Amino acid sequence: MLLGVTQEQHPERCRLFAQWKQFGWPILHDPINVLGASAVPIVVAIDEHGIVRSTRPASDTFEADFLNQAFPDEATHTPSSPTPKHPPAFDDLKDNASSGNSAPAWRQYGDALALWGGEDRLSEAIAAYRNATTCDAADGPAWFRLGVCLRRRSELSFKESDDFRKAVESWGTALELDPNQYIWRRRIQQYGPRLDKPYPFYDWVPEAEEAIRLRGETPESLPVRPDGAEIAGPLRVFAAQKEPRTNPDPDGKVMRDAGSVISQVVLVPARVPAGQSVRVHLNFRLTAGTSDHWNNEAEPLRLWVNPPDGYAVSEQLLAAELPKAAVSSEERTVGFEIKVPSDASGIVRIPAYALYHLCEDRQGLCRFVRLDVDIEVEVR
Repeated sequence: MLLGVTQEQHPERCRLFAQWKQFGWPILHDPINVLGASAVPIVVAIDEHGIVRSTRPASDTFEADFLNQAFPDEATHTPSSPTPKHPPAFDDLKDNASSGNSAPAWRQYGDALALWGGEDRLSEAIAAYRNATTCDAADGPAWFRLGVCLRRRSELSFKESDDFRKAVESWGTALELDPNQYIWRRRIQQYGPRLDKPYPFYDWVPEAEEAIRLRGETPESLPVRPDGAEIAGPLRVFAAQKEPRTNPDPDGKVMRDAGSVISQVVLVPARVPAGQSVRVHLNFRLTAGTSDHWNNEAEPLRLWVNPPDGYAVSEQLLAAELPKAAVSSEERTVGFEIKVPSDASGIVRIPAYALYHLCEDRQGLCRFVRLDVDIEVEVR
């Protein structure tokens, strides 16, 4: 039989790809890289007795060398460790981690929660991995897995406001500890700038969904649809904006937002080398408890970026996607890239501001407001 293992942050995307290509074999999901693989693909040939016959089989002779062979049972001993229980004994693992207080014990407890605890225990997994990195700041796998769980929580209803930013920072720390770990590098590149992309990660999604529909099937649903950096293709040269844009509020006359909207800035990578580029993810969300909503009958949310001398941006004036509904309260997202000059260093401030239309639920009063945003780039 054939068994696959995918190193994927989002299992639904793997299922969609498998549905599209009509894979007929089971695929296991390993989002936290339990395998410890540093690169993919890895092909392992295991015979009918569970014995590994090859870890690098040749594709041109694989059928003759392995598939058409009958192997003898060469097992000479019984495995010394018992078969793990699934689901694992969470309380026992927690007690072991608490009493020993070591990075491996906390990481083992975090692994159990991340793989078997579901969304309800995701915050516990995050706490366990944080304990592991506190015990050993050089534990790269713990830092990577912490990032995976933070990113997963950032896409759920009970997320904390800076989960995505902390996920990127955790992945960056892991990669600094082991620069040869390409699984970790790819996770950052998934959300990062085009100059650092090996390929477009999810541009195939619309094609897959259309092909599946044409077969009369319903495509796998994607709770989190890839967009922006996740579907952008690689570039060899930074694509700076060529045509000049007009500053929509050059004198700062538009009334400032009094607190109805909160902005969040996430930079990927969290620390950018001088002379390289960084992807900026900007989210705008309505403050909890506010009576306001987005007014979609007016122009969309716009973002103006004013880079310092020597800095280039992919777009200086951006617009968020405008929903079809007349009013809504969803998060709004815009993304762009910044090219850092080769002589830059330290923390650099990139001023920006957003313009948008809000309306009050109670009286229906609508207003046009501005929110100033500071984008701080850490250059190393």
